Amino acid sequence: MNQRINKYNQQIGEELSNWQKRKFPSDMYYVGKYTIVTRLSRTHTKELYNAYKNSHPSNWTYLSYEPPHDYESFEQTILEKIESSTHVYYSVLNKETNKPIGIFSLMRIDQENGVIEVGSVNFSDELRRTRMSTEAHYLLAMYVFEELQYRRYEWKCDSFNAPSVQTAKRLGFQYEGTFRNAVIYKKRSRNTSWFSMLIEEWPLHKQALTQWLAEENFDDKGVQVQRLEAFKK
Repeated sequence: MNQRINKYNQQIGEELSNWQKRKFPSDMYYVGKYTIVTRLSRTHTKELYNAYKNSHPSNWTYLSYEPPHDYESFEQTILEKIESSTHVYYSVLNKETNKPIGIFSLMRIDQENGVIEVGSVNFSDELRRTRMSTEAHYLLAMYVFEELQYRRYEWKCDSFNAPSVQTAKRLGFQYEGTFRNAVIYKKRSRNTSWFSMLIEEWPLHKQALTQWLAEENFDDKGVQVQRLEAFKK
């Protein structure tokens, strides 16, 4: 970026004279090689309940709510997520079975400045640490950058949540710092680690993810041939 100086000899940021407010996230249906990402629906409730019921309770340690104990309360939780005015929730479907196996959301939506966050990530054991999980984040990032045209994509998590920190870095989000005593949840304090990805950085990350997700990068047992990091060199 060329350095810009105003008439007072002060550095100023890049001019965005044609900038326009970005659209609020809405319905989407993105189909990948292994997954489908689409708007969370009441029709997903039963399968999500089954997927979570068979997942380890430790998956909820860093979420603001607890694992489902009965179908009725879980159904109410899903309904509240669907009706949320601040979060837009999406389901991740196993393309082979067409069953939802996890959810995440777009949140802290700043249309004026083109800033948005992926959060409330709740992937079942069937989805966690699989190529489906990586592809789901890939598809959501495509939606954010290529369709909605947001300029900054954020990822935040409890600083103790090592898997989330590792995933953010692996996908290409850059660590920006830790906000100390940022949140209180489940009667405990949370330091929040901040990460971001910019729209101008997305093409290189997209290229690496596309290469990693290619069928030839997996053997007949679904094990990766090369790690994602190998495609970023």
